[in-house]
Amino acid sequence: MANDTLSLLSPDQAKKRIENGAVLVDIREADEFARRHVTGAVSRPLSALEQAHLAIDPDDEVIFTCRSGMRTADACDRLAARVQGPAFILEGGVDAWEKAGLPVKVDAKAPIEIMRQVQIAAGLLVLLGVLLGFAISPLWFGLSAFVGAGLTFAGATGFCGMARLLMLMPWNRPAAV
Repeated sequence: MANDTLSLLSPDQAKKRIENGAVLVDIREADEFARRHVTGAVSRPLSALEQAHLAIDPDDEVIFTCRSGMRTADACDRLAARVQGPAFILEGGVDAWEKAGLPVKVDAKAPIEIMRQVQIAAGLLVLLGVLLGFAISPLWFGLSAFVGAGLTFAGATGFCGMARLLMLMPWNRPAAV
């Protein structure tokens, strides 16, 4: 058991329940879901689960999943409160499902997750600040300090300005239909 509220299911057990009508609910953010998810899963981001338009039918048998199973295990009390019928966690998440040879939908053209983009951008800016600080002027170390302060602020407040900026970039915008 993940805790006292939701039981764990192996990928094969989950597949059987889904075939019998259970709903697989992926709680990752939309950008993560778009890149890779279990075929047939529905997206209900944990950050917006309480919004009415993302509601889960409380009587459905539900299996919650994320990438590795850690987010669902951490939020199982919150998830269990959203349903009245049987609810479970997919043990090992989408990673375990794929490892078991079960169908996963992958969109390699979808941009990588925003938080990974933030990690890449922040890492490159810190590295650039250090390199320029040694090569050109110690004033460039300020770039690394600025990025570090921004990451600290993001961790303390939950607001990441760099993520907001990256979401505006053309590669993160939905294609025009």
